[in-house]
Amino acid sequence: MKQQRYDVVIVGGGAAGLSGALTLARARRSVLVIDAGEPRNAPASHIHNYLGRESTPPAELLAIGRGEAAGYGAEIVEGRVASAERLPGDGDGGQGFRVVTEDGRSVEARRLLVTTGLVDELPSVPGLAERWGREVLHCPYCHGREVADRPIGVLATGPLAVHQALMWRQWSDDVTLFVHTGPEPTEEEYEQLAARGVAVVDGEVAGLEIADDRFTGVRLASGRVVPREALVVQARFVARSAVLESLGLKPVPQEMGGVVIGSYIPADPTGATEVPGVWAAGNVTRLTEQVIGAAAAGLMAASAVNGDLIAEDTRLAVAARRA
Repeated sequence: MKQQRYDVVIVGGGAAGLSGALTLARARRSVLVIDAGEPRNAPASHIHNYLGRESTPPAELLAIGRGEAAGYGAEIVEGRVASAERLPGDGDGGQGFRVVTEDGRSVEARRLLVTTGLVDELPSVPGLAERWGREVLHCPYCHGREVADRPIGVLATGPLAVHQALMWRQWSDDVTLFVHTGPEPTEEEYEQLAARGVAVVDGEVAGLEIADDRFTGVRLASGRVVPREALVVQARFVARSAVLESLGLKPVPQEMGGVVIGSYIPADPTGATEVPGVWAAGNVTRLTEQVIGAAAAGLMAASAVNGDLIAEDTRLAVAARRA
């Protein structure tokens, strides 16, 4: 870290954080990005639905973003932020925060933008985590095209599994719903699945079959193996909220169709949280946001941060003029 105090410290260097850094650096703000180097999409081979960057490897997109932000003067360092705290007021209406990393470094900022993302908590099935982002998937818009027309399985662990199976049917006519630990489909759902040609397999799933480093099938507790080439799961989306919690914010449950799918930190449309001077963007506050949406959210939040700083700069200038 080249200086002790910045206009803005951004915690997290993914799409949202780097987009915010680029925007603020172009606005001639001093910006520090502290990134732990653990992007959510690291297991994926490519990103999709990102206009102009379709099929770019995730690490390549981040490298491009770092270069663009640094080109306008943003500073980017590796590190994991342990906590943040508000500094005492300066008496002139100024705000400030102290950010402390796990290795003991500290830095001050007038404003904070937190873009720490989320963690995907996966169902407890042997071998599943090792294939995550490869053949074990959750988002059809992220990966559906890549497994189109192939045998796809959907692992039921909750009430949304039928919805998932019917969605993935858009990409393949060979979809099998594994009831596993999920609820048995209702009569109406069975009819919908049958009408769309989705097979239903009862019994718990015991593991995944792997051959030559390829997922080849789902193994049931009975020993039966159902050949599949992709497996869809419902991960629980848990916001990486520790830094925001250290400032007094609390994660809240997010529901979809009446089912809790994870936890997030509430923020308004600009990313402003309930703590003045603190913004959040990306998956930490919007669990279902894709990469391009996270980048857009980073831009939105950074614009709001800059506007807030302009208002403070003006207020301080007026006070100085009157002194």
